[in-house]
Amino acid sequence: MLDCLQQVVEMESPTNSKAEVDRLGNFLARELKRSHAKVQILKHARAGAAVVAELFGKSGRGVKPILLLGHLDTVWDLGTLSRMPFKIRGDRAYGPGILDMKSGIVCGLWALGALQALKISPAGPVRFFLNSDEEASSLAFRKQLMAEAKKAKAVLVLEPAAVAGALKTERKGTGEFRITVCGRSAHAGINPAAGVNAISELTRQLLRVEKLARPHKGLTLSVGTISGGTRTNVIPERASASIDVRIPHVEDREMIERRVCSLKPINPEALLEIQGGINRPPMERARAVHLFRRARELGWEMGMQLAEASTGGGSDGNFTAALGIPTLDGLGGVGDGAHALDEHIIVRELPRRAALLAALIATL
Repeated sequence: MLDCLQQVVEMESPTNSKAEVDRLGNFLARELKRSHAKVQILKHARAGAAVVAELFGKSGRGVKPILLLGHLDTVWDLGTLSRMPFKIRGDRAYGPGILDMKSGIVCGLWALGALQALKISPAGPVRFFLNSDEEASSLAFRKQLMAEAKKAKAVLVLEPAAVAGALKTERKGTGEFRITVCGRSAHAGINPAAGVNAISELTRQLLRVEKLARPHKGLTLSVGTISGGTRTNVIPERASASIDVRIPHVEDREMIERRVCSLKPINPEALLEIQGGINRPPMERARAVHLFRRARELGWEMGMQLAEASTGGGSDGNFTAALGIPTLDGLGGVGDGAHALDEHIIVRELPRRAALLAALIATL
């Protein structure tokens, strides 16, 4: 299992490196075919290919499949492996993308392999969808992902676990806005009144935006980047900022998009351009509860004490949950440091997570 994990981690797969994502996808397609899976590779002109596999029978005979969800891509640039190599130190394994989410993919492979080795057949087919651009909002294959989810009775997402191995029953929706202000340049000393200061206008607009936040309710807006101006002695003609948005409830989407997109210039001589919106709906808790309870019962039988958690990060589970399909997330590796230089998993938890996943598939 660790050998496979090392192979997968050492196949770097940044979202924007199509060839590398394709290489990893082809490797996993071969592994799935060895398990007698029916495998389809979905190609894209610009993004890496997605991989879809089916095991344990054919869909469409009255029994809905279980859908396993994972993604091939990582946030790490090509070449990161040279300064952040795969390594095992004690009970921790390190490497780019090892937690998010290559350990989850390996758990999926081993869970399916264990069911086959033990000759345990789930009640229906199992579909395994490996997306290729999840870290970039899943634009390339979102339509195909949604189509797969609509056919499923349950979706099991192999993203990393929350703290202490907790399963994720709730995720915030995510979004991004970009506000650009067009003003008018002028000499800051000779004729400042002739100018329209784009930075001043932008900062006042951002104060308006920040007032929309409801941190006590889990609704947050955070200015992530800001730029503008050319020189200190020039009234800036242009300025822009990007804003990260996290919403806990579906109804927050309409309010946030309406309020941000209806912003008007405070200085009537300035022009505002507003782009963006909510790109992932929230994954609300209600429909995931029965899946979590089943997983918790199975965990007890294995000596695992599983808790549930809510997280501000998004995943492809947000899309499937928004369709009304019961979705349980965080079934992948246990560790810490996703998207950070100390990204790692707890090695002893890897087979336990695969066993939990296999038991869940077998009993749904």
